[in-house]
Amino acid sequence: MDAHPTPTLVESLIEDGCYASDVQVGEYSMTVLTTEGEVLTCGSGSYGRLGNLETVDQLYLEPVELMGAEDVVQIAGGFAFSLALNKGGIVHAWGRNNEGQLGTGMGLAADIYAMESLPRPIEGNLEGRVVTRIAAGHSHAAAVTSDGALFTWGMNQTHEPKLETSLLHTSITNVACGKNYTLALDEEGRVYSMGKGKTGVLGLASTTASAFPVLVEGIPEEERVMSMSCGWAHVACATELK
Repeated sequence: MDAHPTPTLVESLIEDGCYASDVQVGEYSMTVLTTEGEVLTCGSGSYGRLGNLETVDQLYLEPVELMGAEDVVQIAGGFAFSLALNKGGIVHAWGRNNEGQLGTGMGLAADIYAMESLPRPIEGNLEGRVVTRIAAGHSHAAAVTSDGALFTWGMNQTHEPKLETSLLHTSITNVACGKNYTLALDEEGRVYSMGKGKTGVLGLASTTASAFPVLVEGIPEEERVMSMSCGWAHVACATELK
């Protein structure tokens, strides 16, 4: 296959009259959300990355057929898996599931070959709840619900959505995931972090890990965080004066 060292227009989308509202890039695949709420994928089909049952590679963006009637409003991409949130607040997941990153359960034991080749709704503790935001890291994911609760799963710690009970004192409005860590933003503009702290990515003046969300206290008290972005091993936040 040809390499493209400079940005190149995806002509097939133009020809089909499709316009992208979001793009998520994984290890060997790409997931696109169109302005019409349609989900498209291309790249490597191994481990069910493309969500169309087949494990063969796709050279062009093709619709994820089972998501065709879902009216998707947000997508999130991990290392080898994808999430899609529909207008009704239900999350679907597909791709690799060796560390429980799909949130669909794994039975009694982890399987390095575990995968879902078709989108599957995430149930468990999310069943009956309306999800408003999703995020994905290397092998874990997180979701915020309409009542301000945060749920996390993956990294071989939990294979189904787990409620982060230490945050029940506040209302979470947004979430972001890095390689092996998660940030949560509450309605007051405060940030909480959890996960592996290597490189100081948790913002807690330490490189140790935290199994539960901890308030990031280094942000000036007169400022509130408006948005945040997680890189593989670093974080950026945009703030405003209170």
